Parts: sequence; structure tokens; C-alpha cells
Amino acid sequence: MWKEFKAFVTSGSAIDLAVGIIIGAAFGKIVSSLVNDIIMPPIGLLLGRVDFSNLFINLSAQSYATLAEAKRAGAATLNYGLFLNTVIEFLIVGFAIFLVVRQINALRRPAPAAAPTTRECPHCAMTIAVKARRCPYCTSELKAA
Repeated sequence: MWKEFKAFVTSGSAIDLAVGIIIGAAFGKIVSSLVNDIIMPPIGLLLGRVDFSNLFINLSAQSYATLAEAKRAGAATLNYGLFLNTVIEFLIVGFAIFLVVRQINALRRPAPAAAPTTRECPHCAMTIAVKARRCPYCTSELKAA
């Protein structure tokens, strides 16, 4: 069992998976920063200086000025601003992954098949050039290809 585990851990696919997870986690942090620090502030400014990370619905009887204040008090809240940020992060990550997979699929596509340069003589079944008008083996006249 130890040998099988060692073979699995040192195989290329397990190492590729580990590298993918590490890069994915780092990419997630970059996207979170992109959304929270670059995309949402201008959108909030355009919508009247709204800070999306501070949008919430208070479900308790008391009122709170900020989400942080409500959390410190232990109040029940619906944090739809944070949810909106997370949805935008997901869309950006999904689009980026789509572009990567699309590029990989384009690289994997086989090259288009080249036009055939030979054909079979219908009379003697020998292989001849596509442009041949007469078979060099049986001397039959052929229709142009």
C-alpha cells in the first residue's frame, strides 16, 4: 500500500493537481482584490458613493450604522453587499477559466487534414497522382480530378 501511495504522490497528475490548487488559491486572492479594491469602488461611486461591502439588512430590533458594528453586537444580518461582491468575483473567475480552457482546446485541436495528393486508378486500382489524366500503369485515360 505504501508503494502505491508513493507512486501516486510522485506521479505527474498528483503534482499537477497540487500546483493547480496552489495557483487557483493565489488567483482567487487576486480576483478578490480586483473586485473589492478596483471594480466595486468606481461602481459604488457611480451609484452615489455606495460601499457594497457595507450593504446589509438588519434583522434585529436595534439599528446599526455599519455591518462591522452589527457583527460586533452579534446582530442577525443579511449581507447582500458581500454577496454581490462574491457573485462578481465568481463571474470574473468563471470568465478567466473559460478563456484558459478555450485556449487549451484551441491548442489541442488537430491541424486540418491536408488535401490528398494521390488517388486510386478506377481501372487497375494502383495509386496515382491526383492530377494524372492517364494511368502510368494501365495507360487508361482518366477524368480530371
